[in-house]
Amino acid sequence: MDLHRGRLIDHIHLRARDLAATQAFYAALLGALNIPVVSDATHLQADELWIDAADGKTPAPTHVHLAFQAADREQVDAAWQTALAAGGKDNGQPGERPYHPGYYAGFLWDPDGNNIEVVFHGEAKRSAASVVVTFTPPRPEIASAPLAEQRSPRYPRPSTEVRPMSPLAVEAWA
Repeated sequence: MDLHRGRLIDHIHLRARDLAATQAFYAALLGALNIPVVSDATHLQADELWIDAADGKTPAPTHVHLAFQAADREQVDAAWQTALAAGGKDNGQPGERPYHPGYYAGFLWDPDGNNIEVVFHGEAKRSAASVVVTFTPPRPEIASAPLAEQRSPRYPRPSTEVRPMSPLAVEAWA
């Protein structure tokens, strides 16, 4: 069985009720998983994860299930204990799960009620440790344009025109 990672999710944005408590929780959890964290008074960022404070436009924190990969069972145990000590609430101690052979995971609630999982899928060969994306600096004329005008020809501004679905699309949705 092949599992593909790094091509479906571009980023995940969570909103926190208490940003400082949430930052402490994720800094501890991700540190135990050897994932670098960048954080300041307004946000926390680690790889595809971005967390900032809920505001007047989005007053309620988000509620999702996030699963973080561990290198082995010991790292699951250590990360789960670290996150528990950093304000997480027990939602299932580390152990084998029936999802597939070798699935070993622990679950916690983060300070905002998100269901956080730390998982090791068992011994497996990885094609790469991570996906590395390298950006080319923008052309000077694009970099100096207002952000709203910084669209590439390949990704033009989406049309606001409403078009009817083709008969094939309608049939596919039926």
